[in-house]
Amino acid sequence: MGPTPHPAVAALLETTTRERLRPLFEGNNISFAIGFKHINYTAEAAVLAHFRQAGLPAGELYQRFGLGFDIVDIHSRLGALLAVDDEVEAVVTPAPKKGGDQLRFKVELFVERDGARLKCAGSTVRVALRVDGHVPAQEPLPAGIERFTVNRLGHGERLQTAAVPVPYAALTAGRGTSADPVLTELIGETNAFGWRWRVPYFYCHFNERMQMSGFLRVMEEAEDLFLADRGLAIKHVLDTKGWIPVVTRSRIELLDETLMEEEIYTVYTVEDFFKSLLYTHRMDCYVLRGGELVRTATGTITHGYLHESAPNQWEMATLDEPVLTALTTPRKAES
Repeated sequence: MGPTPHPAVAALLETTTRERLRPLFEGNNISFAIGFKHINYTAEAAVLAHFRQAGLPAGELYQRFGLGFDIVDIHSRLGALLAVDDEVEAVVTPAPKKGGDQLRFKVELFVERDGARLKCAGSTVRVALRVDGHVPAQEPLPAGIERFTVNRLGHGERLQTAAVPVPYAALTAGRGTSADPVLTELIGETNAFGWRWRVPYFYCHFNERMQMSGFLRVMEEAEDLFLADRGLAIKHVLDTKGWIPVVTRSRIELLDETLMEEEIYTVYTVEDFFKSLLYTHRMDCYVLRGGELVRTATGTITHGYLHESAPNQWEMATLDEPVLTALTTPRKAES
């Protein structure tokens, strides 16, 4: 038996919390609905509120103990529409794994519909407390928290490529798609899309590394770029078919740290189709580091399309032959 946990740590590990939250208006992109990225943001906000209620808010963890709060895995299932004016009841339940070195939580998001309580999303969220060498701890760690602290967020696999990665010459060259021999090799004959870019500071936190919300933004942007590359640009499809992409499930896992202004190769690969209704992508992010590629993040996202059957009434669309052909036909990366 180890030492008795500090009361705040015990609350973090053992107590279910509830918080009333509202999604950000930024996520209201189509009609009155909130998109998947901001549903994940709401799950993140719920876990941050759980830390506050336990007495260990993220800011104090950093200032008092030199620990950075990092979500390293978020896996979400989206079951019902979240509307722009909804007030969400977020329920966070600790779900630690025996002997695990990461904090793990189940997050459920509920809304009220016609007087009934409806679950709109559920997430599993893993959190690591990253020791920050730039910020000396002002006091000892609370008893029981040390096993959840890490000196580094993982160690991503290194990838050897025949093509030699060449760093960008200037920061201004570092965002967007580009012809690149490394991307050509990474994509190969697979049904994938790739782009190369630099990590902007506003995707990062704690002065240094890219945070989970940044990867959620990248996943959404990769989907947008992929669809445009396949002739299915979102506005064009919305204007001509009345369809808009919808997400039913997403997951992103951090395998290593990704640092501010590092160069990333993002590869977005089509994996599976289900009954002409849903399709799944895998996203892999590789950082150019020391002349090598290091895989720092991976994830999957399941998509379909909604169509507006009547004003403000959206239903799943069946993918027609032209759309299926566009989604399933590989395109070679430019060299």
